Amino acid sequence: MRRATMRLKFLALAVATAMLPPTAAYAVDVEAWAKPVDAKVLEWRRDFHQFPELGNREFRTSKRVAEHLRGLGLEVTTGVAHTGVIAVLKGGKPGKRIALRADMDALPVTESSGLPFQSKQTAEFRGEKVGVMHACGHDSHTAILMGVAEAMAKNKADIAGEVLFIFQPAEEGPPDGETGGASQMLAEGIFKSFKPEAVFGLHVFSTLNAGQIGYRSGPLMAASDRFNIVVKGRQTHGSRPWGGVDPIVAAAEIVTSAQSIVSRRQNLTKQPVVVSFGAIKGGIRYNIIPDSVELIGTIRTFDDDMRAQVFKDLANVAEHVAAAHGATVVSKIPDTIGNPVTVNDPALTAKVLPSLQKVAGKDVVEMTLTTGAEDFAYYAKEVPGFFFFVGATPKGQDPNTAPSNHSPQFFLDESALPLGTRALLQVSLDYLAGTP
Repeated sequence: MRRATMRLKFLALAVATAMLPPTAAYAVDVEAWAKPVDAKVLEWRRDFHQFPELGNREFRTSKRVAEHLRGLGLEVTTGVAHTGVIAVLKGGKPGKRIALRADMDALPVTESSGLPFQSKQTAEFRGEKVGVMHACGHDSHTAILMGVAEAMAKNKADIAGEVLFIFQPAEEGPPDGETGGASQMLAEGIFKSFKPEAVFGLHVFSTLNAGQIGYRSGPLMAASDRFNIVVKGRQTHGSRPWGGVDPIVAAAEIVTSAQSIVSRRQNLTKQPVVVSFGAIKGGIRYNIIPDSVELIGTIRTFDDDMRAQVFKDLANVAEHVAAAHGATVVSKIPDTIGNPVTVNDPALTAKVLPSLQKVAGKDVVEMTLTTGAEDFAYYAKEVPGFFFFVGATPKGQDPNTAPSNHSPQFFLDESALPLGTRALLQVSLDYLAGTP
């Protein structure tokens, strides 16, 4: 009788176990997984910071990344979208599929941070010699994802599911005349051979203090579009402006008049809009009025209709202001396909928010709309995505006045590295385990 009772209990347990989903909850000590890689993440970040590379030119960076991933025993593919690297980790148990993404490129910025590992690298950008700096923190993103990959690889027997690691070039945009970035990686099929159920990414951010994590459900970061306007006049001697058509004066008035597009033509109670001129180039000598002046800049929007209207309004301003000066314009508005709005899937956001709170507690804060842009948006259009911010400004310093991302003085409090590693690990592992 006793033996029959034991057999029934065993059968009941076996049936109950068989009915569990393949991603049933399992406990993971994220701190124990992350701590062994902390020193490596710090070393990688400083190395990448000292030797930054521009978009589609991340040769040294991608080589180091690929060597590390191969050393972990992962399935590695290089040369994706020029210099991108992807790798697949297969856990010891069946389960879901996710993708984790980090960007690798630096900016044409001459660093003046004063760090002992400050960049002294130079490169050519748009025909000019420029300094190169990780002024946006992509060095830390790459290092963090390398650390996450190592932590997962060393504990893969405990992971239910599969992970695609994406090390992406040219997030800041490819060089003129080239393709690149997230859209190019997708065009080359990285989500065809491995279609994830969700994609996750992070970004260090100067507007948050170290220790803080920022998130937002729904629209998070703006759509971004570049524009190019060439004002064509007629060259003449600077002493005789009436002998030609001055494109410099016309260009200056275009810049000024364009400010009314945002302040007077857009309903800013609906969504914010930004129109910024980033460069004005024309002329070479003090006493020569040149033939032409080039204006380039960026447009940031969160609404497709508002986006289209800004394109029309800027083209209208450029054409008619130039005509009033006797000049003409050749406009490309936009001049490339820009990034769409970065949207955090609301259901996914609600699911992973508790994971962030496990890591940072009350220092997880909800963000307002951010007019910065991210080509992570392309991945999030393919599958549900979640993108979050990790504070970069030291505690005690006002993040509103700290040097911002893209500044030559941008400074990363390196405590962001272990926090970012743990946050990305916790979000990923909880999702794969099916736990809140």
